[in-house]
Amino acid sequence: MTSEPTAAPRPARVWAVEDLPALDFDPLLTELLAEEPIARIRLPFAAENEAWLVTRYEDVRSVTSDPRFSRTALLDRQVTKMTGHMVASKAALNYADPPYHTRLRKAVTKTFTGQSTKRLRPLAQASCDRLLDAMEEAGRPADLMKHLHGPLPMSVVCDLLGIPEEDRAELASWPDLILSSGPGPESSRAAKAQIHGYITRLLERRSAEPSDDLAGELAEALAEGRITADEAVSLAMAILISGAHAVRNNSANMVYVLLTRPDLEARLRAEPELLPQAVDELLRWIPHRNGVGLPRIATEDVEVGGVLIRAGEAVYASYVAANRDPEVFEDPDEIDFDRTGTGHVSFGHGPHHCMGAMLTRMESEVMLGTLLRRYPELRLADGPEGVVWQSKGLIRGPKELLVTW
Repeated sequence: MTSEPTAAPRPARVWAVEDLPALDFDPLLTELLAEEPIARIRLPFAAENEAWLVTRYEDVRSVTSDPRFSRTALLDRQVTKMTGHMVASKAALNYADPPYHTRLRKAVTKTFTGQSTKRLRPLAQASCDRLLDAMEEAGRPADLMKHLHGPLPMSVVCDLLGIPEEDRAELASWPDLILSSGPGPESSRAAKAQIHGYITRLLERRSAEPSDDLAGELAEALAEGRITADEAVSLAMAILISGAHAVRNNSANMVYVLLTRPDLEARLRAEPELLPQAVDELLRWIPHRNGVGLPRIATEDVEVGGVLIRAGEAVYASYVAANRDPEVFEDPDEIDFDRTGTGHVSFGHGPHHCMGAMLTRMESEVMLGTLLRRYPELRLADGPEGVVWQSKGLIRGPKELLVTW
């Protein structure tokens, strides 16, 4: 016998989403997981329009895979949110629901296969070696953000898209401007306009000269009428921005964890075959974003975890919180390289599960494995307290990561 769903009895929580020290877990998420796993929240922008936040693993998976929760419906709503500007294009995958979303993803699925990741791995390794050679020439101490974590993911995503070497420098700063809650909507819009223009020209070149890369695949889908020009550009932009930005920060966070946890670093040096498992556990444990991503709108009344969510209400799902759910992960706040069983949801769940998951894992393995092999004495130049962290970013990570060896 099931009980009748009830509305949440408590008032909305005001979630300021302020910068947290280093990789500290958000205390509000810890509190909600334990006491109020389905809560009402107000975020910094449009705070008068409250939303629901789900934090438990099962509820997060339920909301993100249930077709009654729509991303497309967001386009007509003013929802309480993290930033004052729209990060993704309205034509983007982010705002799409199946079956439209499924059609868009099909246009790029060939590029995100295990075979493609295998093809890109030696290119990523060669780029990594070249970047670290240059870092050594520049001398110690060195900023890993500048020498490795920034340029390598951008290099891999450029290899994926087929962006020529000579064009890559001008692209480097744009993802940061777009994925920040700080600099403001003007710089974000300007950066998006520049990337849009560049990608449009790249796809025109691929139409004339087909090639076996993501730009070639998009140009082919465009020529065959499977996607529109706006959709093609939007897909390429999403992959360029999220691929370069998210991997940069997450891989740097992983290095920071290892350099502040000598026990974990020593184990990986002694057992390098553990690296893929270790990367996966770090992906689970690291709180890789501030706040939450995009919400969904209930298209009808839906019960989630005993709470009734009414049609038209917005619902946020915290993957970061779900990864720390004690009902699913034993000792969730501990990093355990031997952890097996239930998989984390750092790459999302349901239709919006990240297409680049395999690629992200590969890049992180290349970076961590190479650093551990090349530098037996690798350490933070000024200790943990000397690391400068980004401020007001949607994705968390070091601004500078000075090391010596």
